[in-house]
Order: sequence, then C-alpha cells, then structure tokens
Amino acid sequence: MPVVIVEMWPGRTTQQKKQLAQGITAAFTRIGTPAEQVQIIFKDNPKHNWAIGGRLASEEPPSDD
Repeated sequence: MPVVIVEMWPGRTTQQKKQLAQGITAAFTRIGTPAEQVQIIFKDNPKHNWAIGGRLASEEPPSDD
C-alpha cells in the first residue's frame, strides 16, 4: 500500500488538492495498484519553516545590486 507525502507551501485550495490526489492515484493505478490502496498526505508548510540555499523561503530574495 503506497503512502505519498506531498509537502508544499500553503495556498492550494481543497479543489486543487483533490485534483492532485486524483492525478497521483491515477498514476499508481496505471502501474497496477488498486486506487483504494493509495494513501496521500498533504503537508502545508509555512515558508518560514522551509529554507532554500541557506535562506528562509519567507525572506526577500537578495537584490542584484
């Protein structure tokens, strides 16, 4: 039974998450996994809990001056 964890920044609607869940489930069914066995967990992480290149995603990008 696959468990898919999707971590992303907040902002997606319930409808968007539903569409994503349907797409992920469809991909698993194409390889033979019954849809009812696919579990998907959405984790909305605030940008201040996510860093890229040593900078918090919530910070302004450095200027090119």
